Formats: sequence, C-alpha cells, structure tokens
Amino acid sequence: MQATVTVTPAALPEVLLNVALVRPVFLWGAPGIGKSSLVRAFAESLGLECVTLLGTQLAPEDLIGVPQIVGDRSRFAPPESIARDEPFCLFLDELNASSAEVQKAFYSLILDRRIGTYELPKGSVVIGAGNRATDNALARPMPSALVNRMIHLHLRASVDDWLAWAAANGVHRWVVDHLVQRPDHLWSPPPKSEEPFSTPRGWHMLSDALHAYGEGVDGDTLAVLAHGILSPVHASAFRAYVKTVRHAFDLDAVLKGEVAWPRDPQDRDLLFFLSEAFRARLAKDLPASKRHASPALQKLAFRSKALLIELAEISLECAQLVIATDDNGVPVLPSWFLIEVGRDLPRLAAARA
Repeated sequence: MQATVTVTPAALPEVLLNVALVRPVFLWGAPGIGKSSLVRAFAESLGLECVTLLGTQLAPEDLIGVPQIVGDRSRFAPPESIARDEPFCLFLDELNASSAEVQKAFYSLILDRRIGTYELPKGSVVIGAGNRATDNALARPMPSALVNRMIHLHLRASVDDWLAWAAANGVHRWVVDHLVQRPDHLWSPPPKSEEPFSTPRGWHMLSDALHAYGEGVDGDTLAVLAHGILSPVHASAFRAYVKTVRHAFDLDAVLKGEVAWPRDPQDRDLLFFLSEAFRARLAKDLPASKRHASPALQKLAFRSKALLIELAEISLECAQLVIATDDNGVPVLPSWFLIEVGRDLPRLAAARA
C-alpha cells in the first residue's frame, strides 16, 4: 500500500486516541522507524497492557484455539494470551507478513472483536502494523476484505520528533549532534541488496554501542560499528563527524576563518563531511532571492565564495559537491548564489558544467 497522506510520530498518539478506541487501526511504515515502540507507548499511556502477536510466527489455530468438549458439545477455546477479562491493547505486528490463512483468521477478531464465543473486553484496542512491499521487507498482499476492516495510517520518520525523543532518552551526544547537522541521515530507503541501512532504530543501536564502549572507542572499532548499522554513505559521514569532534574541526570555525580546510590526504573523509555540511548550511541559510538576504547573509555568501576557491584548490571534487544539484537534477542552492559562483569562480563553474 502506498502512502498518500502521512502522520509523524509526534502526531500519532492523538490520532490513535481518537480513532483506535472506536475502530481497528493498521499502521504502515518502513522498517526501523518506531512503529512497535509507538504502539507500546500509546497502550501504556492508556494504562493498558500491550499484548503483541507476531503475524510471521502464528498459525490459524494459534488464534482460533483448540476444540474443547463442554457437556455434549465442542467449542474452541481461545489462547490465554488473548482471552483476558480486563481491557488490553492487542497489537498485531507484522500482520501483512503472515500467511493468507492467518490473515483470514483475524477477520472476526478485527471487525467483530470476537473469536468464537469470546469477545474482547470493552475498552480494548486493536492495532495492526506492517512494512510496505516497497521497503523490500517481507510483506504479502492484504485481502481487500481485511483492508476494509481497518483504518490505515502511514507513519513517516521525523527528525524533529526523533531528536526530541533522543534528548529525553540519553541517546549518545555524537549521534544527536551529527543528526542535528545532517537531519537527512536519519533514514535511508532499504536497499535491494543485503546490507545495513539507516533508520531511527539503527541510530539508537549505534548510540547503545557507543555508550557501551565509552569515549575511548578507537577509529577502527567505530568504523565496524557504524558500517554494521548504517548505510555506507551515512556511516562514512558519521565517522568523519566524530573526527571533527576529536580534532577540533568545526564548520563554524571554518566559516569564521579560525581554522582552514583540512589538507592532509588522510583527512579526505573529513573534508567530504565538512563539504557536505557546508552545502547543507548554505541551502538552509541562504534565501531563495538575494533581495531577502540580510547583511549577515550577504556576508555569508561572500565568505562562502572565498571558501569555495580554497576548497577547489584542495579538492575540485569537494568544491563541486557543494554546488551540485540533487539526485533529480534540481539545484540545491539558490540560483542567484550559483550565478555569482559561475561569474566569480569560472574554473569551478566550468568543471560543474
């Protein structure tokens, strides 16, 4: 199922509070963006126990139960995990990854809140969750009858929401500071090959590993951790960021002229990181129209052109990276700044062309 309208993690609890109490909800989202933890937190906020059933680990009889003789008749006894006297939150995780038979077994539970003669206690909540087929995750087509039994919400990763959560949950400062500078690194699309990719869950895992090692973690170990959790590009960028922290390199210091671009060939990854951070800073701070540029921003543009000249002398590739278009060929920096770069830095403009 493709997302048309999405909801952020911060907005989700309010939506669930008004929707999940009256109708079953299915939460769609990419792997690792926090679907399960958000559902558990929502249940806790209501004072409900969260009972999780993993669709990939179920057989139809795990839901329907086993036949039991009562008098001269038989009836199905639902499993103890579901058959409860007090209201609870029933979380059907990886529901769309379960077999067709298991999905069919959920029909009456989701629509009628009933399994055989057992009915969920009043006040119970039913929430399903799953990944999308486009995420290269295990996902089976969901029958239209099941789709139509639930309200569908599409969760998207939000760096602002995650950073707010990270600040309150002791996430390692290197992880937080890096994502403040590079919010686009919070999440990357799952690759088609079997390799790590960046997710909010992955950054949290990296934070836990860094806390375990302590401040003295060496560069080789950091490389093993980062490349074992994040996408290759993001892992390299994070390692370069840590190097800036440890060697007192800082983009603000470069902009102020307090330190120069790193020239040592061994610091090439650091130079790339600073170039990407420089590009992100210009894209964020420079206005679309020069008329709206304050004196301070005009000074930034002037200083930036001087820094581009210095950068091109060290690495023309890094200087090109700063002014390059995005993956769709759309300029990232304002056109007026790019025109001035082309006028004042013809060598760089020619290389870009």
